[in-house]
Amino acid sequence: MPKQPDEPSAPKGAPNIVIIVLDDVGFADLGCYGSEIATPCMDRLARNGVRYSNFHVTSMCSPTRACLLTGRNAHAVGMGIIAEWSSGYPGYQGQVAAQAATIPEVLRDHACGTYAVGKWHLTNMANYGAAGPHDN
Repeated sequence: MPKQPDEPSAPKGAPNIVIIVLDDVGFADLGCYGSEIATPCMDRLARNGVRYSNFHVTSMCSPTRACLLTGRNAHAVGMGIIAEWSSGYPGYQGQVAAQAATIPEVLRDHACGTYAVGKWHLTNMANYGAAGPHDN
């Protein structure tokens, strides 16, 4: 099928982007940051990519993931606490607010394919069921 004129397309030579989130890993647990633990595959990825060393974490998984995905403060996007502990109060809805853009949404708008796998822990318990809603 021919490409539609208004369809976005990735720029020629656009890079692949891989974001890896590891729970309970300290700054010095990877060789690329000076660990005595051998992590050759992670070191190779770090050597050929970009390493961040000043990312704010919240010491809780759900809020930290929300910060990473949106680039915003966890409370500002409704994820100020672990998803199951959500109270529904502002900043504590237990899911990322629909108006908060995420990295995958921005990349998709620039013709990049996105995929996530693993434990994201970004949905409150009211939305766990098979019946949904599945809009977040």
